Amino acid sequence: MSDDATAPQLKDVKRVLVVTGMSGAGKTTALKALEDLGYEAVDNLPLSLLPNLLTLTPAPQGEMEEPQTMAVGLDSRTRAFNPEHLLGLLDTMEKQPEVEVSLLFLDCSTETLVRRFTETRRRHPLAADRPVMDGIVRERKLMQPLQERADLVIDTGTLSVHELKRLLTAQFGLGEEGQLTITVTSFSYAKGLPREADIVFDTRFLHNPHYEAALSPLTGRDPAVGDFIEADPAFASFFESLTHLVLSLLPRYQGEGKSYLTIAFGCTGGRHRSVFVAEKLGAVLEGHGYHPGIIHRDAGLD
Repeated sequence: MSDDATAPQLKDVKRVLVVTGMSGAGKTTALKALEDLGYEAVDNLPLSLLPNLLTLTPAPQGEMEEPQTMAVGLDSRTRAFNPEHLLGLLDTMEKQPEVEVSLLFLDCSTETLVRRFTETRRRHPLAADRPVMDGIVRERKLMQPLQERADLVIDTGTLSVHELKRLLTAQFGLGEEGQLTITVTSFSYAKGLPREADIVFDTRFLHNPHYEAALSPLTGRDPAVGDFIEADPAFASFFESLTHLVLSLLPRYQGEGKSYLTIAFGCTGGRHRSVFVAEKLGAVLEGHGYHPGIIHRDAGLD
């Protein structure tokens, strides 16, 4: 940043969330969700204008100036897009003590991206007159430095619009300043680990309700399923150790300055054991003054 008096000043900006990722991975949907959460959202801003966007307009005399909370969408469609230049801008912004800068990267499998572009008949921004696959391969290489730098990578391939919005709410909701934002999620190992997970627990050692005819159609939210899982002799000691571990770790994560933490529980189908344990841990965290977001990625719960 220049020391010139006319240079943009980033003071009083509360949070800047840069949203980037693969074309077709849901950046527009994410920005709309963030706008609903109270962010001022801007899409496809030329990189040269990014610092100017953060210049605050003074509040009218006699009115309190509210800190800005902004979500800025930048990707390969952005004019003069250059990942290294963007990383340099982020470095500069992070040196401002009043600014909280986060980088969110949206991704999904190549097969999913090809299907999305084919279904919508959209042209990939880096494919020109070549096949969609060529554009995706080229873009992955271009975006790799941003994915490696990202504070959070979300795989949108298995998420509905509502699930993505819930995940963004849990991770980036405008809660109390300095508070650790916790997300507890369940998932199916058959569909892969959640890429945003910080801590993963495998619940497949517990007895599986799937093999009980009366319980198989239900989910871990149903009391009958919960009773079945809690009757497993291994459950009580596991859950006691789990809660002790998590509650002892949370203050340490917060003390190290971590803003977001995702705790994931997996089972075979993502409908019974992982859902029940995620819900039960969420209730324990609520009882200790935390307010976790609960997401069941593969349970078919909306």
